[in-house]
Amino acid sequence: MSPFARDVREGLTRHGQRTVPSMYLYDELGTALFEAITLLPEYGLTRADERLLQRHAGAILEELPGSLLVAELGSGTGRKTRWILEALARREPVRYYPIDISPMALARCRQELAGLGAVSIVGLEHSYVEGVGEAVTHRRDGQRVLLLFLGSTIGNFERPAAVAFLREIRDCLAPGDALLLGTDLVKPLEAMLDAYDDPPGVTAAFNRNLLARMNRELGADFDPRCWDHEARWNAAERRIEMHLRSRARQTVKIPGAGVSCDFAAGETIWTEACHKFDLAEVACLSEWTGFTRRAQWVDDEWPFAESLWVAP
Repeated sequence: MSPFARDVREGLTRHGQRTVPSMYLYDELGTALFEAITLLPEYGLTRADERLLQRHAGAILEELPGSLLVAELGSGTGRKTRWILEALARREPVRYYPIDISPMALARCRQELAGLGAVSIVGLEHSYVEGVGEAVTHRRDGQRVLLLFLGSTIGNFERPAAVAFLREIRDCLAPGDALLLGTDLVKPLEAMLDAYDDPPGVTAAFNRNLLARMNRELGADFDPRCWDHEARWNAAERRIEMHLRSRARQTVKIPGAGVSCDFAAGETIWTEACHKFDLAEVACLSEWTGFTRRAQWVDDEWPFAESLWVAP
């Protein structure tokens, strides 16, 4: 049984809230739909992330003199990373290690950045922690690692899991290595909800594509028309939750996962969590996970922070 099948079986047969891990939203079609989401006027996160990197790439690198090896967790297309790589390439030849479990994502990243002179791209098809462990073995004597974790992907982790994950990452790094972490900040509720439930329905299509993926890859018989996309704000946890809500009582067979599921009308499958932060919490997060804060840049159009932490 594939990891996808096992996770679907476990998530949809659990007691209480059913769920499917958010990483399965990003098959080929899902990734294309997400790229479309980043262009929507309602979704300001990606543009804020890119603005900060474009405006402050030079300042970020000034905080890290000497030779750098650059690695990135979940690079996507690498479009935002271009600003860091171009700035660094002006001072030295660059080796860049994008880390992703998806070979398709790594191929898109190489294609996007293929025209950058003085940048060698070595994709690592690994989980995040395994990939960092591999990337750091390629450092030259006296070279430090700059690890990028952009786009507020850390917000997809439950808060305790985020702390545990960042501690694992810290354990992979040596003193003097650095982490550039993107975090989306709390903002007015209407803006946050619109970002995850846009009027054209692109995010709804992105979410429902998970049902279509289970049909394609696991032989399921979900009817996406019988499911509504729902974005909700969990104030206690300070997160947006994406759900798929069943419109009626129904039974769905998923042969590839060896399971049949009965859903009540109104029951949901929780597909993604997007935690939002405030600046004080980001500061505490660095201390809890073994880093020292070096610098921070905050976008003034869409509240979003890039924080540079160094391993002491």
